[in-house]
Order: sequence, then structure tokens, then C-alpha cells
Amino acid sequence: MPIDDAISVCLLASGSRGNAIYITDGQSSILMDAGLSGVEIQRRMAARDLDPQQLDGIVVSHEHNDHIQAVGILARRFRLPVYISANTYAASQKQLGRIDAIERFNCGTPFLVGSLELHPFSISHDATDPAGFTVTANGTRVGIATDLGIATTMVKTHLQNCVALIIEANHDRTMLAEGPYPWPLKQRIQSRSGHLSNDDTSQLLQEILHDGLTHVILAHLSEQNNTPNKALQAVQQTLAGTGVNLSVAVQNSCSKVYTFKAKVR
Repeated sequence: MPIDDAISVCLLASGSRGNAIYITDGQSSILMDAGLSGVEIQRRMAARDLDPQQLDGIVVSHEHNDHIQAVGILARRFRLPVYISANTYAASQKQLGRIDAIERFNCGTPFLVGSLELHPFSISHDATDPAGFTVTANGTRVGIATDLGIATTMVKTHLQNCVALIIEANHDRTMLAEGPYPWPLKQRIQSRSGHLSNDDTSQLLQEILHDGLTHVILAHLSEQNNTPNKALQAVQQTLAGTGVNLSVAVQNSCSKVYTFKAKVR
């Protein structure tokens, strides 16, 4: 587990069939979303020697099933508080079921989960009140934005000055255009409230790239409309010569445990 002002992250799953990210600074630990079954989340945590009984809470980004499937189950099983916006809770309450400890947050207002400071910010996605986040501990900041149709000025502002970014690269535009999805679904994915393409992500990184950024993890890749190689190739051009490490998160297996620490300046 991390020491000396670091943050460790493990993407337990990333994609349209389920999303969950484990985050810890060695003192406090959270799940960002829980979009697999409870059993599968526990299995993947165990594969990385992560203990769900050490969690301090679950943070919910938005109400889509691939982000909340096991939120209520794990909250009850391990007596965890759930951090969620009021509008997202209203949209998901029936699916979440009974939760004894609800902690409501508002986009734009930071809040603490133990020693972790989370700053939620509004993103453009077809959900009730979707949020991206920065997570900060002792000067190390990680940015998370995995479901958004466009990168607004607000998104860019919040993702600046992060040591690591977990950011969506959902689809390759040609694969989506030529693929099997019906036209209305293709329109939704490409819309301002849909998902970022590989090229969109590359452009976003060009605009927020800075000397303190050490790692980018591409997330929420479509299994039908993208490949890890296509996503990597699109973004590698932007990061060439910067020394920034680049990884891809996938749907069917959890990532390694990454540890990030702000550069000494």
C-alpha cells in the first residue's frame, strides 16, 4: 500500500459492462462506482490483495447500471456509506435498495472520505447529474473522467495539474461508423452527452498536458467500436517525447495496482 504522499489505484473493470475503481492513500480507501456483481468485485479485489472490509465508502458517479450494479449490495454487506448526489440518488434509489448511510455531495463542492479529498465536477453525459472527480491526498492528485460526450472548459480546468489521469477513450470513429450498432445508438454515442472518441481524448490531452503529469490510463473502451491498440496509437502521438506512461484499462480483468506520487519540483 502507498506511503509518502502517494495514491494507489486499481481499475477493477472498465467498459460498458461494468466499472469500478479502487483508490487508496494507505489510510483511507474507496470504490469509485461498483458496476459489476458484488461477488465479482470481491473476487477481483482479492486477486490484487485488496480487502473490501478496509473500504471507507463507495462514491457514485452516475446512475447507469454499469456503475451502480453492486453499490447497494456492497454497502449493506460491509456497512459502507455511499457518497452520491441528491439527483443521482433519486434516479437510482429503487435499484440501490436500502442503504443505511447516504452522504450527499454537490458537483463543485469538495468533500472528504477519511484522508481523501474528492472534488466532483459536472460532465456532459446522458445521466441525471453525472460527475467526474479529482482525488487528492497530501498533494498528489488523480483525475477521473470516464463517461462524457465532450470535454468542456470545466472538465479541462479540473483535470489540469493532476499527476495521473483516468480518462475515457471510448470509440474509434471509423469502427463506430462502420460497425453493427443501429443509427440512433451511433448518434447517442457521438453526441455531446455520449462518449469521447480516441481522437477527442487525444485532443483533450494536448490541451491539458503539463510537466507534472506522469501517467494516463485510457478507460471505458467499447468492445464493439474500439481496440486497445487503436486507442493507444491515437494517444501515443500526443504523448510522444513527454515521458508520460500510457496504459489501457479493460473490461474482463482488473489492472495492476498503480501508485502515483506528485513530482518534486
